[in-house]
Amino acid sequence: MKFNPFLEAIKTYESGKDMDLIAKEFGLKEVIKLASNENPYGTSLKAKDAIANNAHLAHLYPDDTMSELKQALVQKYDILNENLIIGSGSDQIIEYIVHAKLDHSKAYLQCGVSFAMYEIYAKQLGAKVYKTLSITHDLNQLYELYQKHKNEIKVIFLCLPNNPLGECLDVKDVYDFLEKIDEDCLVAIDGAYNEFASFKDSKKHINPKELIDKYANAVYLGTFSKLYGLGGMRVGYGIASKEIISTFYKLRAPFNVTNLSLKAAVAALSDKDFIQRTLENNFSQMKIYEEFAEKHQIKYIPSYTNFITYFFDEKNSADLSEKLLKNGIIIRNLQSYGLNAVRISIGTAYENSRFFEEFSKIF
Repeated sequence: MKFNPFLEAIKTYESGKDMDLIAKEFGLKEVIKLASNENPYGTSLKAKDAIANNAHLAHLYPDDTMSELKQALVQKYDILNENLIIGSGSDQIIEYIVHAKLDHSKAYLQCGVSFAMYEIYAKQLGAKVYKTLSITHDLNQLYELYQKHKNEIKVIFLCLPNNPLGECLDVKDVYDFLEKIDEDCLVAIDGAYNEFASFKDSKKHINPKELIDKYANAVYLGTFSKLYGLGGMRVGYGIASKEIISTFYKLRAPFNVTNLSLKAAVAALSDKDFIQRTLENNFSQMKIYEEFAEKHQIKYIPSYTNFITYFFDEKNSADLSEKLLKNGIIIRNLQSYGLNAVRISIGTAYENSRFFEEFSKIF
């Protein structure tokens, strides 16, 4: 059977390894997953209660207006209902962006290493990909490429903070960059980890309302998968002008987010104590990773997320990851990104101590 030839260039996305399968394969009693940037403190009790209390709705199609969650997000960000679309994870909003602007004659732009799904979705349409030589967000390099290929580039993805590296631009620099981009080029600000960056440094905070009020060609992406501990419920959202959002709705399938997911997301937004505790614990535990790296001369990029990336010169990241896996610690090897590096999600104090216990044996 013949398929579209441009699909041959797509690498299948690598998701995190299943803990139960790893335990069975290696005969382990305990497996600790520090690979997928999930919330190590689980899901807030309010969200769990919302799921349990609404289980009776499981046989019904969800409210396709998603009015309850939309109203909660409208109040949170001081935006209008027409500026908002809900997706099955922010990945689905990325898909809308790509389908709305790209085809085989067009291209998108990103920094050298960023979230893999940008490229996968673009290549599904046969679109071209432009990346900077810098693996992190170098706005000068991004603008040079944009200027050189302006007729082709119709989407720019800025992942702030960046996954899988963790660095983050100051919002002032982002706005200066946006001033130079033509209105017909859609600029997506992927804020999947922006709550973490905002907590660590206010200069990194992106206000979605301010962003879309200033720039009609900008869209902000948010998710409930990281800070809010709802990775398994798949809820994300996009915030943009009425024109952009109404176009995205033409691409959206009905009933794309489940009843229980919507209820859980509303409850998770309201649990301020859980959110604050997660942020505080994340960065207090991250200091241990930074101190270990400095002590052992491991290169890392200061992270504004809930993970940290270690870079190696002599050690092989795939080998290190495999040895840790056999000892019940799952981390993310980044060789698929062309990096001799690993990404480690910041876990609980116990999970992190177990990581260092096993990592120290093999490093």
